[in-house]
Amino acid sequence: MDSHFFAYMYRLRYIERWSLMRNIVKENVAEHSFHVAILTHVLCTIANEVFERQVPTDRVVSMALFHDATEVFTGDIPTPVKHHNPKILSNFREIEHLAAERLLDMVPEPLRSVYDPLIGMKTEADAELKKYVKAADLLDAYLKCVTELSAGNREFATAKKQIKASMDAMNMQEIQYFLQHMAPSLEKTLDEL
Repeated sequence: MDSHFFAYMYRLRYIERWSLMRNIVKENVAEHSFHVAILTHVLCTIANEVFERQVPTDRVVSMALFHDATEVFTGDIPTPVKHHNPKILSNFREIEHLAAERLLDMVPEPLRSVYDPLIGMKTEADAELKKYVKAADLLDAYLKCVTELSAGNREFATAKKQIKASMDAMNMQEIQYFLQHMAPSLEKTLDEL
């Protein structure tokens, strides 16, 4: 039997993000997943090299690569829609769970034990690691806002403030380090770099 799993993963490039807002730079879920993975990598590297933690970088980056895999079935539901009320969020989480099960059913049996925790992310052992993926996800959204605002698109001003507040609430030194030492260059033009 053929496995359609990676055929679906490649379809993430067709799922547009930020659908409720006017975008100067379009973004799809595949691009977002890549950005979240590299941001996860740098946050884990900061944790380990600057703050002397022992975060399993490779494991967390693998989690980040698949963090939005279920969107091949659900699409990218904007945050204001998902979080409008608890019932909508609960229903959406159930839909995500069903989408994860559908994806996992496509993975050949000998590989399933590897992909199950990445797509379902349901193991307790990974609970502490998820915060790095969540931080990178927020950081990518924040950088999207920075990019849009730098291009003159005021549509993202409120989102930037809300996302910054969410990042601050995580109280992670790794985020603050990135914002202080790396994020400012994302506001520059090519000639300014």
